[in-house]
Amino acid sequence: MIAKDIHDYKGFFPANPTPVNQGEGIKEEALRSILEYDIANGAGGFWLAGTTGEGPILSERQRRETAEIASDVCKDRVKTIMHVGGITTELSILGAKAAKDSNCDAICLLPPFLYPTDEQSVIDFYKEVSDASENLPFFVSNLPQITGIEFVPGKANAPGQVSMDKVVSEVPNVAGLKHSAANQAMIPVFIGMGLACFSGNGFLPLPSLTLGAVGTVDAPLSIIPSVYNELYKAWVAGDIGTAEKKQKEVTKKISVMKSFNSAADASKALLTEILEIDCGRSILTNRRLTNDETKELISRAKEVGLI
Repeated sequence: MIAKDIHDYKGFFPANPTPVNQGEGIKEEALRSILEYDIANGAGGFWLAGTTGEGPILSERQRRETAEIASDVCKDRVKTIMHVGGITTELSILGAKAAKDSNCDAICLLPPFLYPTDEQSVIDFYKEVSDASENLPFFVSNLPQITGIEFVPGKANAPGQVSMDKVVSEVPNVAGLKHSAANQAMIPVFIGMGLACFSGNGFLPLPSLTLGAVGTVDAPLSIIPSVYNELYKAWVAGDIGTAEKKQKEVTKKISVMKSFNSAADASKALLTEILEIDCGRSILTNRRLTNDETKELISRAKEVGLI
């Protein structure tokens, strides 16, 4: 069953990093500052505790606090899509319950990863977690580069594939997906299924919109929200010239961030500089930038106007 309110999910949704304390818990002031900064610059909502948000390795407490803080900041302003997945079904269920209790608008979920699985196991996992959220709108995270599982329209014909049609038919209240797989040509097919399909490629917001994507979800949107907002507004207004100009700006600026192989740590370093508040470091064993890399990142970011 496709959720009824999918038309509320559109625009650019930053997949923001999650500022965490070195011991336990969340850097609340930093998280609130990130959310407020992005809302002030036009964010339509947030994809919280995703991969750059380090959701799969957050503790139960950190995931719950993220949901509570984000819901408090965003309520009646923009949408909150909370990634609730943990390394086990039990942890994912706890995350789904926390999202519901915190009044998040929707949940999203990577498929099981690390251990071998099959199509029906993925769907059963999604059903259990969706049930635990009392059927909040449910978004699939299609990220085969990391999970080894790709969601495809129609029938699954190869190992590692899961039919999105079966997900829609068996998982309550499916709303859409974040499509981060390489084949962006699938976007119009998912849209044709009645799903809200976000592109997960922050490099290509304009091409994905031309394919029918409802918007973009990615980490860079949290860093330069105004650029993505201007691009999206120009697209909606039919001002293709401005949209193309903003696409070139996105490519130039985000290339700097993407050249460092640590999305979470790089995002936190840039936001620390922009907001002048400590956004922390990535969670070990997630790679951290060296001191020299951080200095180089900040220097290059300033050169291209990323910060």
